[in-house]
Amino acid sequence: MRVCFFVFMAVGPCLGQYKSVNPQITKIVESVSEQRIIETLKKLEGFGTRNLLSTQTDPVRGIGAARQWIYNQFRSYSPKLEVTYDQYKVKKINEPNSRVPRDVDLYNVVAVLPGKVHPQQRIIISGHYDTLVLKGPTGNSTTAGETPPSGDPNGHEPGVSDNASGTSCVMELARVMSQYEFDKTIVFIAFAGEEEGLIGSTLYAAKAKKAEQQIEAVLNNDIIGFEASGSGRSDSRRVNVFSDDPADSPSRTLARYAREIGERYVPMMKVDNVFRSDRVSRGGDHTPFSLEGYAGVRFSSPQENLANEHTVTDTFANTSPGYITRVTKVNGAVAASLALAPKSPAVSELVERNGKKTPRLLLTRGASRSDAVLKWKHEAESDLAGYAVVVRSTTAPYWERDVFVGKANEYTFSDLSIDELVFGVKAVDKDGNESLVSPYVPVGRPKRVIETY
Repeated sequence: MRVCFFVFMAVGPCLGQYKSVNPQITKIVESVSEQRIIETLKKLEGFGTRNLLSTQTDPVRGIGAARQWIYNQFRSYSPKLEVTYDQYKVKKINEPNSRVPRDVDLYNVVAVLPGKVHPQQRIIISGHYDTLVLKGPTGNSTTAGETPPSGDPNGHEPGVSDNASGTSCVMELARVMSQYEFDKTIVFIAFAGEEEGLIGSTLYAAKAKKAEQQIEAVLNNDIIGFEASGSGRSDSRRVNVFSDDPADSPSRTLARYAREIGERYVPMMKVDNVFRSDRVSRGGDHTPFSLEGYAGVRFSSPQENLANEHTVTDTFANTSPGYITRVTKVNGAVAASLALAPKSPAVSELVERNGKKTPRLLLTRGASRSDAVLKWKHEAESDLAGYAVVVRSTTAPYWERDVFVGKANEYTFSDLSIDELVFGVKAVDKDGNESLVSPYVPVGRPKRVIETY
């Protein structure tokens, strides 16, 4: 069944705001400064190296100096930001081609902007600040795991596209967004140890999961500095957003949101969803969060220049500050929209079955047995305008119907099969800010073991 897209806008007085832009988010996007991003890129390059194993005591060179500068910058942006080091003592990793040949102290740099309404709900904007130069037998850079580092960690490892570009995005948004207040908490993180196997983000995500933190979204930025590939292809108005399977996973839902909101507020940019966890056989700092069950996506340039990555030529001269600025604007729009939006509705409930609590979808065929009846639960919020239900065919990548239904807590599609379509619901506030969609994902049938004789 092919489902045609439409928006129904005839319920309630607040619908004029639905699908419109929020002036506050527009102002945040417009406040992103290319000049500030240029200054950050040059400063990070100026530390010479940010290798995890580089000096931690030199005041002007190495990863210790870099993290102190990032920390100080976060502190300077606003007294609202709660800035800390997220510190770990990482043991030597005894594996072939290990990039951690000795014990090392690792510091993620974290700046928290507390939310005013739902502070427990967290939106993370991240990028890694460490660098790594690798040399293969021909002198070309290699991919992760192929060869151990061949040089001195205190040598020249500029790492501007990989990943001063992502760090500059995080820092610029911390500067801009800390001038505002949001319903939810926004966390700005510069991770370390990404080049050694996503160490900093893995430790942070595991700790967050253990503490039962409510992380709604992770927007990770890694290699957003190139607009021209090694083959000469150029694309300055497109960014890839990677997200993990399955089709309606939390990460995939976030990716769809990033596409819609990013293009709404930054129409010069095309936000391309890549329905894959990351580039083939590679990973990023969003991955540990996805593995912990959180929604995490990676923003990355579609035109990677592999001839420069992990080499001494990954310099400011070989990156594009204008492109980084545009991707930063997209991140700012998505993060601000989420941080201002209501919580997502609940589309399932726990019921007692055979002595166990199991989830049950609030999706039925109705009394006629041929309708699609959607119900949902949601905490009362004073600025709620209502809800929108969305529909798509099972093979469609994006939502094809979008129906605003006001402050109802259920909606019926007459004579529409729940077997052939995917349904979802989202909350919308009076300023037009939309929550993430809560998709009605069927619970899988458990595996049975049947005894025979």
